[in-house]
Amino acid sequence: MPSYFDKTVAFVRARLASAGLFGLYFTIGTIVLVGAVWIFGGISEDLITGDPLVIVDAFISDWLRAHVDSGFTRGMQMVSALGATFVIGILSALIVCVLLWRRLWDALLGLVLAVSGGILLNILLKHLFGRARPGWADPLMALTDPGFPSGHTMMATILYGYVAVFLMSRIAWWWWRLVIATVMIVLVLAIALSRMYLGAHYLSDVMGAMAAGTAWLALCLTAVEAWRRHRMALSHRPA
Repeated sequence: MPSYFDKTVAFVRARLASAGLFGLYFTIGTIVLVGAVWIFGGISEDLITGDPLVIVDAFISDWLRAHVDSGFTRGMQMVSALGATFVIGILSALIVCVLLWRRLWDALLGLVLAVSGGILLNILLKHLFGRARPGWADPLMALTDPGFPSGHTMMATILYGYVAVFLMSRIAWWWWRLVIATVMIVLVLAIALSRMYLGAHYLSDVMGAMAAGTAWLALCLTAVEAWRRHRMALSHRPA
């Protein structure tokens, strides 16, 4: 009879195996999901209780406002546009067309769930927390809707994160995987910085957005992959 140690080893091997319904993809997805939710929960708690993160928010926001440069502002506006609803919508539509053309139905399902669900989740969280945006006397961007979490940053995390995962899953060379992941991270961070610089959000707004976007993307991709593997298992099962 297998010992407890043998059962534990077998369980760990199954979680790290590339094949199987609950293999490595499920393990990674679960870790990312739990970690992102934990980070979002910590940020949310700080906002509710008024912990030091709120003080850091105000300090950084005031510092950025005091160092505004007209030339740099134009550049930040261009970067910020990469996370705008209009741009995200156009890019999503283009990707949908490509996936339809290639008949990648599972990838298409993952994209639709991630983007459409991400928009709804962001709206829900904004109204749930109802946090005001930075109260600058002469803001560069006059926005009145709630600021937590940042919509631009959250949707950029979801869409560009999806593209990165899609490409990395189809490229064997680890070097290109590293390049793709780095480009995606830098792009999302740049968009997050632009939202802070333009006075649209605090630091915690963009941090919470990245955490929420990562959690939602991990949930969608993991669920779609689990469904794909489940279908494959059923199709190979003897009648």
